[in-house]
Amino acid sequence: MDWTYTITIPSSQAPLPLRQLLSTWLIPKHLIHDLRISQRVLVNGAYRSMNQLVTAGDTVHLTFLPADFAEPFPDVDPDSAATVAVLYETTDLLIINKTRGSKTHPNQPGERGTTLNHVAAYLGDDQPGPYILSRLDQETTGALMMTKTPAVVPIMVRNIAEKRVQRTYLAWVHGQLTGSGTFTDPIGRDPQDKRKRQVNGLNAQSAVTHYEAVDHQANATLVKLWLETGRTHQLRVHLAAAGHPLIGDPLYAAISQDRLRLHCWRLTFPQPFAMDGPLTTVTAPIPADFGVFSGK
Repeated sequence: MDWTYTITIPSSQAPLPLRQLLSTWLIPKHLIHDLRISQRVLVNGAYRSMNQLVTAGDTVHLTFLPADFAEPFPDVDPDSAATVAVLYETTDLLIINKTRGSKTHPNQPGERGTTLNHVAAYLGDDQPGPYILSRLDQETTGALMMTKTPAVVPIMVRNIAEKRVQRTYLAWVHGQLTGSGTFTDPIGRDPQDKRKRQVNGLNAQSAVTHYEAVDHQANATLVKLWLETGRTHQLRVHLAAAGHPLIGDPLYAAISQDRLRLHCWRLTFPQPFAMDGPLTTVTAPIPADFGVFSGK
């Protein structure tokens, strides 16, 4: 098995040395090295040195092999695909609408019943994936991004790390939160509870969350949230520290008899091998019962 890509250089692209072009596409250095020494990168059907210019209209052909990757074939047992709701799909990328109560991925060999198991069944035996790119807590719903090939995993991981992938969430929180703003308190581990995180906890790392209040009910506020960092439980910890924990949060809210009201509503991201192209936006429908809850 191999993974091949044929990319035509757009007219807007200035001439670049081949090596620089591959770096612009966020292909890691070790993969560029492998492509070069085995002549698996061709321009207009022929091998070129890495210093030769590639110009608008040229066609670049890349071939990736399983040996290029530490884990080319994920060890995920397929399960029923009945719950897989696809929001967006290309040859490389897959975004699904994760259901409430489903773990994102297995935590041990042979585990089944997680979202990743269901997606493996959806892709079928002829696909090596899925490869997870983002994670959502078990009770969180919404857009979950993964890839179908290992070749674009390092590209999209770097896009995420360098904040070119924007995740926007919707959440119902306790109390009346107004206006908009930014939470910047660092987040670390809770020394009293290994399941939890807290502001200024152990080994705290920088964390930035932007918020905007968009609707209100009695003693509850619907907020739009978007992240600059991706710390564990970041949204839940920042809002709880501000005195507005998520409704239904079993870890950080004093009253948690309701379901967690957190939904990954929108993902905006660049396409692999198209850094200068338009961004793609995918929106996950809001669950029908998202704004209906029994306790405030």
